[in-house]
Amino acid sequence: MPHACILDLDGTLANTLASIASVSNRVLAHYGLSPQPVDAFRYFAGDGGRVLLERCFEASGGNPGLLDEAERLFRQWFAERPLEGTTHYEGLPEALHALKDRGFHLAVCTNKPHAAAVKTVEGLFGPDLFDAVQGQVPEIPRKPAPDSALLLARRMGVEPGDCLYVGDTNTDMETGRAAGMYTIGVLWGFRDRAELEAHHAQWIVARPAQLLEAADRMAAGEL
Repeated sequence: MPHACILDLDGTLANTLASIASVSNRVLAHYGLSPQPVDAFRYFAGDGGRVLLERCFEASGGNPGLLDEAERLFRQWFAERPLEGTTHYEGLPEALHALKDRGFHLAVCTNKPHAAAVKTVEGLFGPDLFDAVQGQVPEIPRKPAPDSALLLARRMGVEPGDCLYVGDTNTDMETGRAAGMYTIGVLWGFRDRAELEAHHAQWIVARPAQLLEAADRMAAGEL
C-alpha cells in the first residue's frame, strides 16, 4: 500500500520570510505605502498572495481598490526571483531523502503562486526529489480548502488516509484535516505550538528527523 508525505512550502520546507517581505514591500513602495517589518510577515503569509496583500494594505493604509493590480505585480516580481533570500531548513534534505528511501511519495502543497512554487522547490531541492508540486492557481481553491491536497494524493495514487500532511500554520492543519490526512505541525516555521495545538495538529515536531518516526508508524499501521 503506497504512502505519501505532503508538505507546505513557506515556513515548512523553506525559510522564505525574507523573500516574501522583500517582494511585498516592493509592491507597497510602488504605491507609496510604508514598508512592513519582516517579522510581521509571519502572520501576513500563509493564505495566498491576495490575502497577504490585503493584510499589507490594511497595515499600510493602502487603497483596497488597487489590490487587483497589486496582486499582478506581486506574482510577476515573485516569479522573477523566487529564490532570493530563501533557504531550506537545516536537516530537511536528509529527512526527505530518508522518507523516499522508505518508499514514501513526496509532494508540495502551497498557497504560493504556482510558477514561483515550482522554481523555489526545484531551486532548493532539485527537480527529482518531489513527485509533484501544486501551487496556487485560479482554478483550484486555495488552502485551507482540501482540493489541492486531494489532487496531489490522486496524482500519486495514494489514499488520503495514507498521507502525512506537514505544515507550520493553522491553515495547514485545517487543510490536512479537511482532506482526511494525518496532520503534523512543525515548530521551525512561521507560527508557534499554541496555534498548531489550537487547530488540532495530530503530531507536533521540533526537528525534521522526527518526521521519520511518524512515517514509520504510518507504514506500520499505527496511525
